[in-house]
Order: sequence, then C-alpha cells, then structure tokens
Amino acid sequence: MAAIFVFLIEVGIAAFVHDALVRPYLSDSVAVVLVYLAVRATTPLDIRWSAATAFGVACAIEFGQLFHAADMLGLGQYRVARVVLGTGFDPADFLAYAGGGAAVLAAETVGRRGR
Repeated sequence: MAAIFVFLIEVGIAAFVHDALVRPYLSDSVAVVLVYLAVRATTPLDIRWSAATAFGVACAIEFGQLFHAADMLGLGQYRVARVVLGTGFDPADFLAYAGGGAAVLAAETVGRRGR
C-alpha cells in the first residue's frame, strides 16, 4: 500500500509540478523511496540491502542517462520510457538519491524504535 501511495505522489509531481526544486530533486529522492518500498514488498532483503538496492537502481538509471540509454534501447520515442529512464544526466541527482536513501533509513530506524 505504501508503494502505491508513493507512486501516486510521484505521478502527481510529474503531472503537476514544474519547478526547479521539487520536480528535479525531491522527486528523485521520492523515487528512491518508491524503489525501496517495492524491493521490500517483493524480496526478502533486509532494510539496509533494500535501501542499497534502491540507491543502486537510481544511480544505474542516472548513469544510463549519461549514455542516453532510452535511445540506445530504442525506447526514446516513448514518453513513459523517457520519464522512467530519464533523459538528462545531472551529477546533483546523486545527492537527491542519497537523501532518499537516508530518509528511508531514518524512517525505518524511528519506526523500529517506536515498536
């Protein structure tokens, strides 16, 4: 349920927010949270490995943008592929991904202390 909720937040940001902070950076952080939640829901990986996997997926997609992966895969003409895989490499995005990973770890730590 959490992954679906975060996915809807991402869709809302993509559809309605066109600024210089939320769309390019906060959305990237939230994307790491989304991948983390999907990994936790579908694999037996623990919190740290799931967070590391989510961060790794985000970094791999970012490096794919450096090499124009969407076009190389023949998907450049599809809007959905361009949204998911991205189109522009930005080294600052790695900080956003790290922020998303840190947020996940912080939330899990606080959540476990409350139990």
